[in-house]
Amino acid sequence: MIGQSILGLWHGFGVAIQPENLVWSLIGVMVGNLIGVLPGMGALSAISMLLPLTYAMHPIPAILMLAGIFYGSQYGGAIGAILLNLPCHPPHAVTCLDGYPLTLQGKAGTALGITMLSSFFAASVGITVMVLASPLLVSIAFKFGPPEIFSIMLLGLLSGATMSRGSPLKGVAMVVIGLLLSVPGTDVMTGIQRFTFGITNLDDGVELVAIALGMFGVAEFLRNVNSLNVASRPIKMRLRDMRPSLAELRQSFMPMVRGTLVGTLFGAMPGTGPTITTFIAYAIDRRLAKNPERFGHGALEGVAAPEAASHSKTQVDFIPTMSLGIPGDPVMALILGALLIQGIQPG
Repeated sequence: MIGQSILGLWHGFGVAIQPENLVWSLIGVMVGNLIGVLPGMGALSAISMLLPLTYAMHPIPAILMLAGIFYGSQYGGAIGAILLNLPCHPPHAVTCLDGYPLTLQGKAGTALGITMLSSFFAASVGITVMVLASPLLVSIAFKFGPPEIFSIMLLGLLSGATMSRGSPLKGVAMVVIGLLLSVPGTDVMTGIQRFTFGITNLDDGVELVAIALGMFGVAEFLRNVNSLNVASRPIKMRLRDMRPSLAELRQSFMPMVRGTLVGTLFGAMPGTGPTITTFIAYAIDRRLAKNPERFGHGALEGVAAPEAASHSKTQVDFIPTMSLGIPGDPVMALILGALLIQGIQPG
């Protein structure tokens, strides 16, 4: 079984490095990066707009382009979260907590470098796990029913409640407010609208991206709009500024590993979104840190762990999508639709 998986991995690698496929992959990554930086946009919007283009494409370049958009938008979203305190995608909201303070400390290049290394490490591990361990992970995913999914959601809520600084009551209040904001919308089981008050924009619920932009982006703008602090000189960032030191690499390595493990585990489970994965990875690393009070003030671990979890999950998301025909998140649902358009039946 493992030998067949390795042979399939080698064959797939040979197909992916063909010049035409490399060009389409590069186009997808570049589009994903550009879209990922834009607030309110993301892989879901980009793939939705480019999905009709795949009708006239060969299946392999089409899937490579869509996957490139998906993965490129992950790093693009981290750029906005670190440099501008704008979580362009919900999973990157937790990256703002330590990424933007690092920018204020003049360590934006280091934060982006750690993000790049975390994404590469987590994606490499995720691909290997996806190919070699997919039969085992699929068997585990089959055993997850409503009680297990509820337990995972409860774990995410508890992780969020422990992330606040100061009184634990603030963390509990934050979780309760989040639950209240999730009430408006349309019930997926009955189709009945809840607390929409006749406002059609609330039929799909309160958008998490809009909340994140308001809490981080708009709040930061209002805080600094009347500030008299003016930069005396333009900030220049060189490529070597993104190269972390050995001490910073050692500091970030174990958070990368833990975040990768969390993302790999949650990626194999259908229906678990990327947002809960990044928050749980952040909460675990904060709990295990020797100085947890550093988190929220520019800790590299607070960037490495959630970004590794996000990127490993995007790789392993292909396991339930390809093996079971069950998409792990909305982006995977669009990629599943692209596969069906090309006549490929997953599952």
